Amino acid sequence: MVRVAGLVLAMLAVGGCAIRRDVGPVPGGPVAIERETIRYETAPCFGTCPVYAVTVQPDGHGTFEGQRFTAVTGLREFRITPDQYRRFAAALQPYRPAQGERLIQPGQPGCGNAPTDMPSVDVRWSELSGASQHLNLYYGCGEAGAMREALRAAPDLLPIGDLVGARPASR
Repeated sequence: MVRVAGLVLAMLAVGGCAIRRDVGPVPGGPVAIERETIRYETAPCFGTCPVYAVTVQPDGHGTFEGQRFTAVTGLREFRITPDQYRRFAAALQPYRPAQGERLIQPGQPGCGNAPTDMPSVDVRWSELSGASQHLNLYYGCGEAGAMREALRAAPDLLPIGDLVGARPASR
């Protein structure tokens, strides 16, 4: 009897390790693309530049936090498709630091004499492993023209236009 009970317990223990092959993504549900969250946050300028933060996750969940000069203030949730996540991540990828952070601000390498009334953008990539990268770009840094335009356009790839509202023309 003890032997049978031991055999049954062993079978239950091994059965707990069995792999279920019928479990997979829910049809029509979000698909994990990468294992990171991206937060894109704008900072104020001397004027009416929209100030907001948007966070997107590979599972399709997004949050918008309108702060100043946006069509919507406060926290709003939205959904994105895997393709929208990929496009947004791809638009930011060329400027993502390999590790740590990259600051392009007055007084830092890559930013000479700059006007003092421009906005900036702060992008953070946070991986499930705990690793993260950080980029902060002051838009007045003239040496960063292509980067500035790419970062400024990246939010257009997300369904947040109605939340942000009208944006001033590029300077």
